[in-house]
Amino acid sequence: MSSNAGIRPEEAAAAPPAPLCPARPDPYLPGSGSTAFAVLHYDLDLEVKLAANRLSGRARLTARVLGPVQRLELDLARLTVSKVLVNGRRPKKVSHRGGKLIVALASPLDAGADVELDIRYEGSPVPVRGLWGEVGWEELDDGVLVAGQPNGAPSWFPCNDRPSDKATYRIAVTTDAGYRAVANGDLVQHTKKSSRETWEYRMDQPMASYLATVQIGRYGLEDLADGRAESATRSRGIVRQHIAVPGPLAADARSSLVRQEHMMETFIDRFGPYPFSQYTVVVTEDELEIPLEAQSLSVLGSNHLSSSWEAQRLIAHELSHQWFGNSLTVASWQDIWLHEGFACYAEWIWSEESGSMPAAARANAAWKRLAALPQDLLVGDPGAELMFDDRVYKRGALALEALRRSVGDAAFYRLLHRWATEHRYGSVDTGMFIAVAEAETSFDVRGLLDAWLFSRGLPALPGR
Repeated sequence: MSSNAGIRPEEAAAAPPAPLCPARPDPYLPGSGSTAFAVLHYDLDLEVKLAANRLSGRARLTARVLGPVQRLELDLARLTVSKVLVNGRRPKKVSHRGGKLIVALASPLDAGADVELDIRYEGSPVPVRGLWGEVGWEELDDGVLVAGQPNGAPSWFPCNDRPSDKATYRIAVTTDAGYRAVANGDLVQHTKKSSRETWEYRMDQPMASYLATVQIGRYGLEDLADGRAESATRSRGIVRQHIAVPGPLAADARSSLVRQEHMMETFIDRFGPYPFSQYTVVVTEDELEIPLEAQSLSVLGSNHLSSSWEAQRLIAHELSHQWFGNSLTVASWQDIWLHEGFACYAEWIWSEESGSMPAAARANAAWKRLAALPQDLLVGDPGAELMFDDRVYKRGALALEALRRSVGDAAFYRLLHRWATEHRYGSVDTGMFIAVAEAETSFDVRGLLDAWLFSRGLPALPGR
């Protein structure tokens, strides 16, 4: 495994300040994360033995203390911790229970102090069970999949698992020869030694812990291009796109994703520059219930390979999350509509651009379906159990359609550009979106969104 730990000098200079952490635990996940500190950088070395589903890890965290503390609490599920160092020394006491790794410090730390944690751990990782089923580390028929949303990250590494705590990452994965490990960001090194291969990635843009991922399988890596000259696509800000796919599925994957470059071009035009250096779509041999999103990559099951609208909308949905969910990430899960409502609306934008159906027609059809359902949910605060309810997705998208119809296309897309660029890589909430929207449009956005997000009854769409 690579031994280079910590933040590189050039990375430290570019690193953002410690992200805003809410003063109280997230009401949707009150047991996750800590408000006592923020992590600036994770350095992860992982040794994975696939046949035994065995993980041995070393996690080095660079963190900043946000208030006087005598102990630090990290999230880590059913794995065994063998050693912990704090600034190179053993702490006063370490305990691990109830999904929390509690490190009692030898001496208190003051607000603003930086601290280095070095944690070694191992075990057979399993998903975290919760209101939304099982999330996190999952064995495939032949490999590994990690889907961390919303609280699955502790299934494979110690972290401060709250969406507002965004950090840079280095992830190095050593696994069986013949398998490719895919993680967030840029592949910076690949080495082979005997029957093992190491894949090292760097994510230099801030990332929430739930968006960190590792995918392992018998994947080949292909560039995705639609035949246009590379220089021309780069001049429009379209970054290199890859498909990590098993050989037998490669042709189907290329056919299904042939329009993704056009999707990216469309979203760059509507939302502003793509926020990361590259984009990878991983295609598993296993069928998946839904596609999965992570920062700089998405995961499709073999059952999602199709040119049908249902498959294409999901491809567009996951790509748009790179702007709304990954670059802009909610500070609290209560505002999940800022991820899912925007991604659903991106589907309608692509529908319009691709000639399938105008966004207004998609919105009218969605309104009709919602009108027939119970009106018992607040999209702007749906509650933990319902935060992934499809009504959050669709009614959130309808709120944006109502805004578009109220202010006009030009102002609406100026607003989306401004929203995505002013808060690039940041933590956001609904109030921040309203402030940007009202500044850009001089329209009573708060009054409109109060009806769509914080009232139970379904408002009428303007002009419907």
